[in-house]
Amino acid sequence: MSMSTPSPAAAAFELKKPSLLKLGGSLVYDALVIIALCFAGALLFITVVGDATLGIKRYLLQLFLWLAVGAYFVWCWLKSGQTLAMQTWHLSLVSADHAPLSIQRASARYVLASLSLLLFGLGFLWAIVDPDRRFLHDRLLHTKIIERHLRSTL
Repeated sequence: MSMSTPSPAAAAFELKKPSLLKLGGSLVYDALVIIALCFAGALLFITVVGDATLGIKRYLLQLFLWLAVGAYFVWCWLKSGQTLAMQTWHLSLVSADHAPLSIQRASARYVLASLSLLLFGLGFLWAIVDPDRRFLHDRLLHTKIIERHLRSTL
């Protein structure tokens, strides 16, 4: 069995699976960011389109907000592998081989995570029983959230 050498970026960090507390904390923090983003997005939409409480405008607003939140997540995952909440909790999203995500995989992750929320969060609760603490959508897409700590050089 050959040992692969870690990439220079990975060599500076100690990588391990995150605790359920950190995953939960990150989810709560991300929820707060999503609420703020939705308020700003709804204000923008209503300013441009007008009243969106009835009819097709209501559904267009919902689609607009889902796409805006998706753009935030996909952009963060592509840019650094971290949302604002993940940065705070020292978590990163990577593929199974620790490479950055492609736009297709990041987009698919957002869609599957959205479906999980529609199913009462079952895909997120999966992390409780998963030995690697992966969400179901991460298990299906061969991605994972890792905890990053700077290695001590002393």
